[in-house]
Amino acid sequence: MKSFFKILRYAGPYWIYAMLNVVFNILSVFFSLVQFGLFIPVLQMLFNNLPIPHSAPPMRLEIDALKDNFYFYCGRLLEMYGKEQLLVYICITIVVLFFLKNLFRYLAMFFLAVVRNGVVKDLRSDLYLKILILPLSYFNEKRKGDIIARMTTDVQEVEWSIMSSLEMAFRDPITMITYLITLFVISPSLTVFVLVLLPVSGFFIGRIGKSLKRTSDKGQAKMGMLLSMIEETISGLRIIKAFNAIGFADNRFRKTNQEYNRLMVRLYRKRDLASPLSEFLSACVVSIVLWYGGKLVFTPGNFLDAAAFLVYLGIFSQLMPPAKAITQAFYNIQKGAASVDRIEQVLGEPEVIEEKSDAIEKREFFSEIEYRNVSFSYVDEPVLKQINLSIKKGKTIAVVGPSGGGKSTLVDLLPRFYDCIGGGIFIDGVDIRNLVIRDLRGLMGIVSQETILFNDTVFSNIAFGMENISEEEVIAAAKVANAHEFIEKMPLGYATNIGDRGTKLSGGQRQRLSIARAVLRNPPILILDEATSALDTESERLVQQALENLMRHRTSIVIAHRLSTIQFADEIIVLQSGELVERGSHNDLLERNGVYRKLYDLQSFV
Repeated sequence: MKSFFKILRYAGPYWIYAMLNVVFNILSVFFSLVQFGLFIPVLQMLFNNLPIPHSAPPMRLEIDALKDNFYFYCGRLLEMYGKEQLLVYICITIVVLFFLKNLFRYLAMFFLAVVRNGVVKDLRSDLYLKILILPLSYFNEKRKGDIIARMTTDVQEVEWSIMSSLEMAFRDPITMITYLITLFVISPSLTVFVLVLLPVSGFFIGRIGKSLKRTSDKGQAKMGMLLSMIEETISGLRIIKAFNAIGFADNRFRKTNQEYNRLMVRLYRKRDLASPLSEFLSACVVSIVLWYGGKLVFTPGNFLDAAAFLVYLGIFSQLMPPAKAITQAFYNIQKGAASVDRIEQVLGEPEVIEEKSDAIEKREFFSEIEYRNVSFSYVDEPVLKQINLSIKKGKTIAVVGPSGGGKSTLVDLLPRFYDCIGGGIFIDGVDIRNLVIRDLRGLMGIVSQETILFNDTVFSNIAFGMENISEEEVIAAAKVANAHEFIEKMPLGYATNIGDRGTKLSGGQRQRLSIARAVLRNPPILILDEATSALDTESERLVQQALENLMRHRTSIVIAHRLSTIQFADEIIVLQSGELVERGSHNDLLERNGVYRKLYDLQSFV
């Protein structure tokens, strides 16, 4: 039940609707009891077990006064119209009471729908925001498919299993308590006997529920693996086909799918046991109550007569459906508890990249970027070691070195995709950890080797993350990026959809759209992470020209494998095994015959 209360905290903003649900549930239960209360005096009068009162006591808001007045008027009707006519009136009254009971029950569910769907909506929104906030290192360790599963199937499971049990939380306890109080009024001894029986059935239900949660947890984890495999298959379909690995991929998926199937068969068998088990236990309890209550009726001098016992059984029969609903809801909650735990794991992840409460706003870049004794490691192996680097405003710095030397990590620390574990990075003398994160990243434009585009129009991709952008501004940015010409030739121009991750475009076209996006932001600091390494010669020429347009009058940090593209840099720094081993101009580094010279000679030889 802890999982249920974890989710219920999301119901806070909807407390008015929850209270309306409770009020209408109470009214529904009240009219349900009133309709049964009619039977006792009527049956007793019809069976001549109750004398008909000849006068009505003064009307007061007291139970005895209301009961005596009701008996008096029923007796008058019985005398005036006879037994058959009285039954007609009673039947009409019961129909009206049933209508009111079900009307209020519907109104209770009407307002509960807002709570139920609102909680799921807020939960899904919090998950999405958390994923946006979590550091990139979190996603390096997790399967994307598993994260998608937590946002989709786990949230859906919460909606189906736990939120469907909100009716139980708001209605059934009220119903059961009210019915039990009424049963106590009719026969205290028989009701105490019933309460002794109920915990016995609850014990069996609880044992199965714990097993259900364990199986559900395994099932949700396996679904995460399935979604991850599907996502990887779609992303890597070209490689799967090229290496004739269709059979291999199919067998791997079938094996995981079969394991998931076995888990779900076990899960549904345990869950489906809830209804028949609770029904069987209910039948046992009813039979015992019928036996024990019958003994009380047949025993001379007892306070339970036949009419009261019949009404007792009627009310007790109405007590069983909410008890059964609570049983079913308990199973559902246990099934959904595993999903809640998986969602809580994401929501509870620490926000490693945190913004200070007194963070400094910074909208402009004035003088220099400085790395002071910067060190960083992803796990235990250091990636950067004691890096000291100063980048003056308006200068272009190129970062080169062997693969795995820490080049991309060096620039990823600047927008705080990660935080350094030693030293600090300063912009205009201010530690970037003291800045508002939005302002910090607003100072930068990033063009990476892997162009990240979205399944949307050309216009939306260029204007991504910006509001109130005119078409003229987008076109101007595209012209700077050498993209306007090919965009105009597309079927709908800037309104053309480019497909998933820009698959309708060539590599060079995708890269130029990415550059246009950076141009539109007009950032003072530019980060280029191997922006031309995956392009053919013609595309590289167009992109390189676009990059030169973009870097003009900006502070630029350029990571490059092709050394021919960074000879114009004001300074080149060489990283090897996480250390800054060389720095200087292109010609200076060639003359030193060090690491840079070896890299240059290797590329020249090739």
